[in-house]
Amino acid sequence: METYEKVIHVPDYPPKEKHPTIFRAFDELASGKTMQIVNDHDPRPLLYQFMMERPEQFTWEYLEEGPEIWKVAISKK
Repeated sequence: METYEKVIHVPDYPPKEKHPTIFRAFDELASGKTMQIVNDHDPRPLLYQFMMERPEQFTWEYLEEGPEIWKVAISKK
């Protein structure tokens, strides 16, 4: 079983803090480490933001894809 450096339950954060909190957590990861986000909808817009703001720095793996819960493992290269 994968262990995660951080697990962020995204719905716990106010809307304007969601993405900044996730990016801050990602930036604090050591290379080769993985964090997990848990969300109540598909976080695809976040994936696109990662592709724009952190190109070539991450891997993205869906662990669970709804309909109630989405879980994504984000690893730092």
